[in-house]
Amino acid sequence: MFDKLMAAQQKADEIKKRLDTISVYGEAEGGKIRITATANKTVTAIDIEEEFHKTTDKEALEELLLTAINKALEQAEQVSAAEMQNMTKDMLGGLGGLGNLFGQ
Repeated sequence: MFDKLMAAQQKADEIKKRLDTISVYGEAEGGKIRITATANKTVTAIDIEEEFHKTTDKEALEELLLTAINKALEQAEQVSAAEMQNMTKDMLGGLGGLGNLFGQ
């Protein structure tokens, strides 16, 4: 049992490393604001179209930034959840018939 726990921890660490290499994006105002993040929910870049930045007031810009950031983080959450689900399926598959106990 301890070996299985160690294997699960190792697999989780591998997934975390892989999530660091996956980029996700969030956009607002038709791509005039673009946020890049990792699937581990770390924002790595913010790109704001220069002309848009010059013509937008502070409050609108802040609101659009929040929208784009939240979209990127939502996408990161979806990718992370899918990776974890795949790991869980792999682990349950290794338990023989027990995996069917959970409807999988």
